[in-house]
Amino acid sequence: MSSLGISGFAHLFGVLAIILLLVWLLHYREGIDFDSDNGFRVFNVHPLMMFTGFIFLVGEAAMAFETVPGLRQTKKFVHMTLHLTAIILGIVGLCAVFKFHDMAHIVNVYSLHSWIGIGTFCLFGLQWLFGFVTFMIPGPSAPTRTRMLHRAFGKALLFMAVCAAETGLMEKSSFLNLKPHQREYHLINFTGLAILLFGVFVDFSINFRNFA
Repeated sequence: MSSLGISGFAHLFGVLAIILLLVWLLHYREGIDFDSDNGFRVFNVHPLMMFTGFIFLVGEAAMAFETVPGLRQTKKFVHMTLHLTAIILGIVGLCAVFKFHDMAHIVNVYSLHSWIGIGTFCLFGLQWLFGFVTFMIPGPSAPTRTRMLHRAFGKALLFMAVCAAETGLMEKSSFLNLKPHQREYHLINFTGLAILLFGVFVDFSINFRNFA
C-alpha cells in the first residue's frame, strides 16, 4: 500500500470525527453559536474549532507536504497556509472557551486538559514561526538536520493536540455525568477513537513515505 493509500484512511477518520462532533454538538448539546447568550452554545465552538484546526488541518498539512506529489515550493505554501488557518481557528476556539468560563464564572486554565491545550497552542505558534523563517523565506535550503527537527517536533505537537482532545472529551463527559448505557456516552467514545485513529494514520502515512 502506498503512502497516499494510507493517508486515505487518515482522511476517512478525520472526516468521521468532524461528523461525529457535529452530531454530538448539534443534536445532544444545544448547538453552536459564538454570539449566543447561552453559554453552552458558546462553549461548543471550542471543541469544533480546536479539532478542525489543531488536529484535522495540522494532519492534512503534514500529509500535503509529505505524501502528495508536486512541486516542493507549492507543497510548502499549502503546508504553511493550512497551519496558519489552524492557528486562526485555534484562536477562535480558545476565545470561545474563555468567554464561556467568564459567562459561567469558572476559573480558567485549571485542568490537565487546559494545561496540555495551552502548551500545545503556544508551542505550535513557535513551530509555525520557525517553519516560516526556515522554509519560506528565500535563501539556502535548510540543513537536513533542521528539517528533521521541524518534522519530529511537528509530529509531537500533533499527538499533543490529540491528547488534549481526548482529555477534553473525558473531562466534558464527566461534567455531564453520563451513564455508560447512554447513546451520547458511546458517541463521545467513538468520536475520541476517530480522533486517535486520524492521528495514528497521519503518522503512518508520513513514516511510510519517509521509509519507502
